[in-house]
Amino acid sequence: MQPCSRGQPAGTAAGQLTTAGALAELTSAQCADSLLAPELTIFFNGLLRDAIRRDTRPPITDHHGPPHDGNSSTVRVQIKVPFTQSTELGLRLTSLAQLVPMKRLRLEKWSGQLLAARPGGAASQRSLSSHPRVSRPSHLAPCSRRCQSTVAARDVEAEIRQGAVDYSTAATSSEQNPSSTTEPPQWPSISTEEPLGPPPSPLPRDALRSAKLAALHARLSLSDKVPVQTLARTLVDASADPAPLFNNVNLAFLGQTLISYHTSELLMCRYPRLPMQILHSAMKAYGGDKTLFHVARSWGVESAAAPGMEVDPGLLQFSLDKERAFNTTWGFVRPEAAYIEKYKWRKGISSSVVLDNDFGEALADPERASELREDEEDSDLDISDERQLTLGDPDEKVNRSHSVHGTFVRAVVGAIYTHCGREAARSFVKAHILSRQLDLQQLFSFQLPTRELARLCAREEFEPPVARLLSETGRLSRTPVYVVGIFSGNDKLGEGAAASLNHARAKAAMNALKAWYLYSPGENVRVPSDMLVEGAKPWEPVYVDIGEIV
Repeated sequence: MQPCSRGQPAGTAAGQLTTAGALAELTSAQCADSLLAPELTIFFNGLLRDAIRRDTRPPITDHHGPPHDGNSSTVRVQIKVPFTQSTELGLRLTSLAQLVPMKRLRLEKWSGQLLAARPGGAASQRSLSSHPRVSRPSHLAPCSRRCQSTVAARDVEAEIRQGAVDYSTAATSSEQNPSSTTEPPQWPSISTEEPLGPPPSPLPRDALRSAKLAALHARLSLSDKVPVQTLARTLVDASADPAPLFNNVNLAFLGQTLISYHTSELLMCRYPRLPMQILHSAMKAYGGDKTLFHVARSWGVESAAAPGMEVDPGLLQFSLDKERAFNTTWGFVRPEAAYIEKYKWRKGISSSVVLDNDFGEALADPERASELREDEEDSDLDISDERQLTLGDPDEKVNRSHSVHGTFVRAVVGAIYTHCGREAARSFVKAHILSRQLDLQQLFSFQLPTRELARLCAREEFEPPVARLLSETGRLSRTPVYVVGIFSGNDKLGEGAAASLNHARAKAAMNALKAWYLYSPGENVRVPSDMLVEGAKPWEPVYVDIGEIV
């Protein structure tokens, strides 16, 4: 645009001006004949005019200059006005701004264009307005680059493993390069130690390409709701990857709780007279490490030689050298736990129910137990001890392997419960764990069976037990056989056969006690978890025994 000079009509030279969102029309009377008067310079932004006016506006044309197509962002109009009339012109512009209706500018749209993140190299300049013909002004480019984010797309897995960034280094780099900005991490650090190398376990995205993992998923007949990544997480032991977001510790704790619940309710409802110690032994026989080790081997799970990022996610990953600082069962550590293990102290059943784990075993304090073992070590070592110190205790390694496989099975149960719900987890436990055959008679061990049977008859108000010889053969031979029966009145409680009368009487008392403790209302007895199913029949109370004989 050309400045308005003397003798030119101001209406054609200035046109319609936009100043702070108001339209003002300058008349020819506002250009006075004063060459020595100071100049009043008015600036207005063409982009503001584009935002207020319609897109179909005609281009601005000057009679004494080339047409203005609106691509320039700022137009300078220089009008020579006497100093005495500049105040009057300002008042007129203000009054016109109050009379002319204005549209509200949506600055959030402009800020969205200025602050839009662009990963990669330098991007082409975008327009600040919605008009496609108006480009970004060149004098706004440095400001827009400062507001933009030059950080590339973040790696979620890397941030989870590395944790928080060093803000001092980030601050120094941002001061040196003001055009780049550093964003804080979205996840907190999961480890107090900085990573020293690659991840200790395969990445979750590698599970989608594992044939072993897909075969295991199909072999277990898992639902499609259980993702392959979760199944891969169940195969990572805490000794292989200590990060709780990538190992199976949490899932194993949940799975152990479910296995213990379904096992205990089945045993208590099917055998209501079981002693507490026998109940703990039966629960360990169903859900212990050795049993779950055989369950995992029956699934076809193979172990990796050593954990690492390059290992197939379908292999069980653990380390026999690293410690596993976690516990998958609930319980309290007794103050005298180390001495109980060392000196074989006796412990009561009541304290075992309250303090110990699901199997009635006291949780050991590893620090105190290691101190006691160091005190017992002798200076003289034989060959076997030297081999044990060099290669490790073989029994300890076997127990560690059993524990790792058991943790994997518990984690699978926890994953099924997490993704598929209660009924799916219950069906899985019943099909793979509770379906195994267990002979409970082999779990009993009596010290004084005749005395215990006499106390039982006295508590139940039965007649005192009496041993009677039912039959015998070969009394004078080398291998005699005696059959002795235990009677309470006219009721026979049990019988036993042995090579001596005393042994036969003890066997008869043991069989009578086993017949009492192994009473069962039936194989298809209902359990409390049956009531959680929709449309279940009304609950019928099960038989609850008075307790074991003390």
